[in-house]
Amino acid sequence: MNDATSQNALFYALCLILPLSALLARRLPIRHVAKMAIAWIAIFALGLLLATQRHRVAAAWSGIHTALFGTSSRISGTTMRIPMAEDGHFWADVSINGATRRMLIDSGATTTAISAATAAAAGIRVDESGFPEIISTANGTIAALPGRAARVTIGSLSARDLPVIVSPAFGDTNVIGMNFLSQLQAWRVEGRDLVLVPIDG
Repeated sequence: MNDATSQNALFYALCLILPLSALLARRLPIRHVAKMAIAWIAIFALGLLLATQRHRVAAAWSGIHTALFGTSSRISGTTMRIPMAEDGHFWADVSINGATRRMLIDSGATTTAISAATAAAAGIRVDESGFPEIISTANGTIAALPGRAARVTIGSLSARDLPVIVSPAFGDTNVIGMNFLSQLQAWRVEGRDLVLVPIDG
């Protein structure tokens, strides 16, 4: 466990201990204290979940909101086809705020993820004030910070104000995630091609 993780764990423990100790100090009946303690623990656990997984919660909410009310940030452009690479994955040349990178298109990724070097080249400023998102990868668990890309372009497709997560642990790998794909009218695999269909395509 690194120093940052230890400090966060200590902070969370103190946040939970304070209300629980206040309950014990009031000398209430033990059954009443137990009920209130369980309520505080549940509130704390929910708050912690929302804080550490806020990007996934936001992505889920965005999907629900889009289904119910539509979205103002739909991807524009025309239908495009991306051929499968020799490694069995789909890769595309992507422009992020004018910086072009070869990126993996991964429907298993919730949010578009970019390396720290790519974020710097694209002029993306990360939000260091909040909790990092904890992500499980093939190389272990890493922490990533949120940011926003003003414009993300793949061929004829273009998205504006797209949320991204940034971490130096991504190395040279950059990934287009579901928060991009979910704004399309449709995406599918036909043979060895990935077909991306925008709302107006």
